[in-house]
Amino acid sequence: MNSLTISQTRPGILNCIGHTPLVELSDKIVPRDSARVFAKLELSNPTGSMKDRMALAMIEEAEKSGKIKPGDSVVEYTSGSTGTSLAQVCSAKNYPLRIVTSDAFSSEKLNHMVALGADLVLVPSQGGGITKALFSQMIEKTRELSKSPNVYWTDQMNNHDMLVGYQQLGKEIWEQTDGRISAFVHGVGTCGSLRGISTVLKAKDKEIKVVAVEPGESPVLSGGESGSHSIEGIGAGFLVHHWDSGLADDIVAISTKEATEWARKLAESESIFAGPSSGANVAAALRIASQLPADSVVVTILCDTGFKYLSTSLYDFV
Repeated sequence: MNSLTISQTRPGILNCIGHTPLVELSDKIVPRDSARVFAKLELSNPTGSMKDRMALAMIEEAEKSGKIKPGDSVVEYTSGSTGTSLAQVCSAKNYPLRIVTSDAFSSEKLNHMVALGADLVLVPSQGGGITKALFSQMIEKTRELSKSPNVYWTDQMNNHDMLVGYQQLGKEIWEQTDGRISAFVHGVGTCGSLRGISTVLKAKDKEIKVVAVEPGESPVLSGGESGSHSIEGIGAGFLVHHWDSGLADDIVAISTKEATEWARKLAESESIFAGPSSGANVAAALRIASQLPADSVVVTILCDTGFKYLSTSLYDFV
């Protein structure tokens, strides 16, 4: 049978990861005398999250180095988006996946992981709060599971392979702004994305201002106390492996309330449906933009889609 080649198609879902749009936010939310603010729509990746990039990099780099081979399985702990992205990659590559997660994270994320074939191990939270203690319990459970034969723990908080995926994201931002970026603003979870992106941007222009975003209730990056918050995807409550104070020129703390308000404003004013970490990023980006000349360019990340949070207080209106 003759093979059929159709132009403008991609061979498989994993080839749809990356090369996401960069959009300018309008004066509905950006003051006219402020710097321009642009958002990288990472929510347009196949699972609706920037974590698709890190999941693909962690697995493919592990394949290249021999850390994972056919017949092995994968284990990881996650607040949801990394797990969903890993479930997609592992399903496409035929690696069984076990995910350690919690009821602190949205049911949409948990169900999405299961739909893509992941086996979930749930660690109960204290009242749904995201805390250092919860992450510590999840990590130790994952460590225990990783001791089984033929199991590869991607260990996202300490994994350097993920930087390959996020360095590509940094290159895209540089190219899409024609190298005119003045500041990059982004939240810290594993800190792999902030490290990978900022390293590329600073290598291009050391004058680019890099701003880290953390939860106001758990401002550990700026020397504060760990606390409970509800901004899924950022704020582990401790200094993560990839964090280095030299990465950021400034740190901005955004409360859960402010992150929620700005995620909703994105939907209402810009018709962009995003999650709470995106709201935190936009709130911080607007704060930085107000301090810069009007012709400056501030770039931030819209990390994931609001469809991951329909059952949470962020979008549970009815």
